[in-house]
Amino acid sequence: MLRRLPLSNPNSRFERFSVEYDPGEAPEEGVELYDDQSKSILSENDSPDLGFRFSVNPYRGCGHGCSYCFARPSHEYLGFGAGTDFERKLMVKRRAPELLREAFEKKSWQGELVVFSGNTDCYQPLERQLALTRGCLEVCLEYKNPVHVITKGTTVERDFDLLVALTRDAGAGLTLSIPFLDEKVARAMEPYAPAPARRLETVRRATAVGIDVSINVAPLIPGLNDRDLVPLLQAAKAAGATSAGTSMLRLPGPVAEVFVERLRRDFPLAADKVLTRVREMRGGKLNDPRFGMRQGGEGRYAQTVLDLFDVTVRRLGLNRRPAAPRASTFKRPARGQLRLFD
Repeated sequence: MLRRLPLSNPNSRFERFSVEYDPGEAPEEGVELYDDQSKSILSENDSPDLGFRFSVNPYRGCGHGCSYCFARPSHEYLGFGAGTDFERKLMVKRRAPELLREAFEKKSWQGELVVFSGNTDCYQPLERQLALTRGCLEVCLEYKNPVHVITKGTTVERDFDLLVALTRDAGAGLTLSIPFLDEKVARAMEPYAPAPARRLETVRRATAVGIDVSINVAPLIPGLNDRDLVPLLQAAKAAGATSAGTSMLRLPGPVAEVFVERLRRDFPLAADKVLTRVREMRGGKLNDPRFGMRQGGEGRYAQTVLDLFDVTVRRLGLNRRPAAPRASTFKRPARGQLRLFD
């Protein structure tokens, strides 16, 4: 499978920023940034399919370009498309750390867990220059608020100092999303994300400094990465991961169009088999929006794959339950003369 390489285009000395990608991961077209004028940064989730209530997303849209990303439809609410617009026209919440501090100062905030990347990746390539996620983590450390980070981005290594400090003072966890082991398949499905081997190296580096790491083998795509499941879990265990999660592919709204187009382009011989399997586990459709069904699937195939995941996770000891929550660590820092009594 050949991939077109981007043309050389030196950064203009008049530009305020540039976006750096890992070698071989630069997009073929430029990225446009738009300032997001949101007046709040904490998003509250009420979905029974998700295990957290509050999340922070410093960016809208994502430069990793994953063809299966469930967040693509959210870009349509901004007046953009869910395809290449989602990957190239990125919204930036430049006041994210300031807004998070304002949220923590409200009397209603009780110090609940905050998840980074509830929607789009907080460590996408743009974070290397703007460091908005780092700024938010600094606020969490200042207030001793527990966090959990979910990402494909290896830039998270830059912020290990903060995650280690948060682990000590409040509680912190890291999940690396690694759906594929085959680098060629990964490059086609998630073209601008770090290679799987590079993400596994991030798992090793995180565990080496004492950060609790899990991996998310998601989405599982029938006929495309199901064969990676066992060796990928074995590799994660060898790298030091302590737990693992998974979910089956879901294709809400325009995600289906993006995914199918790229699947047929890059894997024309496997495309019909993949889509047939997806329909088998989604009641004849490409998506099942029902709560409780979106992350899993119906039918013999889905059950077989999920059973294999469960058996392998237990065998490898990747089913460690999260530690019981400690007593609330959240504390608003003293201001002005009150510091004398802190």
